[in-house]
Amino acid sequence: MTTTLITGANKGLGYETARRLIEAGHTVWVGARDPERGQRAADALGARFVQLDVTSDSSVAAAVSTIAGDGGLDVLINNAGISGPMVAIPELTADDATAVFATNVVGIVRMIQAFVPLLERSDAPTIVNVTSGLGSFAAVHDSSRVESQVVAPLYTSSKSAVTMLTVQFAKAYPSIRINAADPGYTATDFNGNSGHQTVQEGTDAVVELATRGASGPTGTFIDRSGVAPF
Repeated sequence: MTTTLITGANKGLGYETARRLIEAGHTVWVGARDPERGQRAADALGARFVQLDVTSDSSVAAAVSTIAGDGGLDVLINNAGISGPMVAIPELTADDATAVFATNVVGIVRMIQAFVPLLERSDAPTIVNVTSGLGSFAAVHDSSRVESQVVAPLYTSSKSAVTMLTVQFAKAYPSIRINAADPGYTATDFNGNSGHQTVQEGTDAVVELATRGASGPTGTFIDRSGVAPF
């Protein structure tokens, strides 16, 4: 039985990823900052709940202890992320940048470093980092793609960092399959349900990486169509 932890899994892409992986036979831990919302989501899914704030050392350490005590972990999906304030670009501040990077980038570093010792006990340790085509130089310079129409310096640059972190951690931990997935422009409350993809389409790449087991490449960046440009 494969055991998987998904951060930010009480709604949207994280919730759908949990649903699909449970359907595929995984034991899933729903990680969420809000205990009430997280427990409610876990109960609805038939999952387990662990309170988890990726910006907090103590919260992450407690989650490691809880999951280790229940048998361990095979797959870590770093899905939690924030967009930052929806304001005009001249109104963005350094504090706004700190908040976005604290969750989207530093939070992934914290999660990986905390969970690697547990993952290394697995026969097929896997990490999936949820990134975005909005962090791809190729995508944002391609006028045929929706990413080229978005100007959001903090979120986009944080996702560029996530993709490079994926490559670097894959080199640092060669025994773990570490890859990045771009969900694509998916209808969730993250974007006011404006995306053209369904949540199932948006989780295709994440689910594919989470179910590869010990096979397949590491240090890659994919979307639902295959290897994505960076």
